[in-house]
Amino acid sequence: MTLNTRPTPTPTHHPIAIVGAGLGGLALARVLHVHGIEAVIYEREAGRHVRTQGGMLDIHEDTGQQALRAAGLYDRFRTLVHQGGEATRVLDPQGTVRLQEEDEGDGTRPEVDRGQLRDLLLDSLPEGTVRWGSKVTGARALGGGRHEVTLADGTAFTTGLLVGGDGAWSKIRPLVSRAVPAYTGISFVESDLLDADTRHPDSAALVGGGSFFCLGDERGILAHRESDGSLHLYTALKTGPDWAATLPGLDADTAKKAVLAHFDGWDEGLRALIADADGALIPRPIHALPVGHRWDRVPGVTLLGDAAHLMSPFAGEGANLALFDGAELGRAIAAHPDAIESALAAYEEALFPRSEAAAAESAANLELMFGEQGLERLLAMFASHQQ
Repeated sequence: MTLNTRPTPTPTHHPIAIVGAGLGGLALARVLHVHGIEAVIYEREAGRHVRTQGGMLDIHEDTGQQALRAAGLYDRFRTLVHQGGEATRVLDPQGTVRLQEEDEGDGTRPEVDRGQLRDLLLDSLPEGTVRWGSKVTGARALGGGRHEVTLADGTAFTTGLLVGGDGAWSKIRPLVSRAVPAYTGISFVESDLLDADTRHPDSAALVGGGSFFCLGDERGILAHRESDGSLHLYTALKTGPDWAATLPGLDADTAKKAVLAHFDGWDEGLRALIADADGALIPRPIHALPVGHRWDRVPGVTLLGDAAHLMSPFAGEGANLALFDGAELGRAIAAHPDAIESALAAYEEALFPRSEAAAAESAANLELMFGEQGLERLLAMFASHQQ
């Protein structure tokens, strides 16, 4: 009998490997490319158009915009800005407008479609940088700062620098930290009203041209007008950790009734934002890592974005910090091309305090908006910002 003695293939080796083609991983790869440094990104999705990328993002002057400048993409980013997107409306549960601000076009947080921003970054990278359909299942240290990463198809690769940009449930985070995200007590239910001006004119008028907030009774409806004319909504509820899991098994009408049951007595125009939703309602339980999450320096590996500092969305910092993390890490590597550990130490020294401050603000805003007198406290916060 002849035994199969074929040797196991040697894993592919990459000097720099990024796990996750989110905004942070793409920003890192782009800034490295600008500096003439090659990197590869392993992404579990089969392609860029497999799923929609979520709603609008306000890109902050001191973080997200700085990252796009470092990436050499700022001017192209400005062409994507949603004109009028910085307008704001705040209503109470009776449908009374409590605050209305128009977009004067001179704000420091212009709005852009997340999918268009991701495409901008993807299109700026050399062909083949992103390895689509590559689901990471685990990683282990090999010594000397090298790591081996295994994929769902049974293959593996090794790398001299491993960057985890793979989001909330990162497969790379366990290499440096035992922390896991915890449920915040708030769940979103995501929905859309398509072609709003034509198909949902009353809802379009209610939401306005930019951001929309309606809070009361420790719950709320948050919305934004998208660049394609749709309304993207997040219904926010204080619920137990398992409530959201009950929605996917319901038909659309039953799911809407389950959500609307939390808004008895609210103005009918507000309830219509939920009742008239087009398509399925998508539950989004909100999780966060501990405020101040950090780790000891581990040779050859680091994290960025949600993998490093997952937080609730109530300071608008998640995407901005992911972009900034990627750009700052890229610049640190370029400044220390022959001393990766020095680059990682410099990056993390700045990463930890800035992410802690943003996470603390996000947690405080969650309590502000969904605690007692949430609407009045939100209005007071807007007033203080205006001053």
